[in-house]
Amino acid sequence: MKCDFCDKKATVFLTQLVEGQMKKVCLCDPCAKERGVTDPTGFSMADLLLGGVSAGAGSPASGQKTATGSGGGRKCASCGFTLDDLRRVRRFGCGDCYATFSEEVGQMVRGLHKGASHVGKVPAGLMEMQVLHQRIEELRARLDQAIASESYEEAAGIRDEIRTLEVSNKS
Repeated sequence: MKCDFCDKKATVFLTQLVEGQMKKVCLCDPCAKERGVTDPTGFSMADLLLGGVSAGAGSPASGQKTATGSGGGRKCASCGFTLDDLRRVRRFGCGDCYATFSEEVGQMVRGLHKGASHVGKVPAGLMEMQVLHQRIEELRARLDQAIASESYEEAAGIRDEIRTLEVSNKS
């Protein structure tokens, strides 16, 4: 295969989903180095595919502001990462960057997703099954208490209810 940017033999192959479509890029070693593919902190495949990276990893992508732009000069105290670095690289410099840029990251996440916290999904039937198991455990505890207090009629009723729930659970 040939490099997508020149006619040399491609040695680096990248595949990523961009805007819902699978994009493949084939690069030779010099083009990969020029575009920052070998440096994980300076490479964004989306920028490469959308034409944002042209002069190398260190240069700002087209349409992006430089360090004097919207970043406001704020830097992470631990690693010196700026907001513009975060936007360019799309990764944090260190763990403290989360706290430093929390407001901006929250806005970015809200723009990408329905909310800022992940709720997740429960597989169909799992919640009902969990509630049923919890009810059976509560009844078993009550059954033990009824037996301990020698309330045998109450214990028999609880026992029958447990059996009914267990039968319904199996079907």
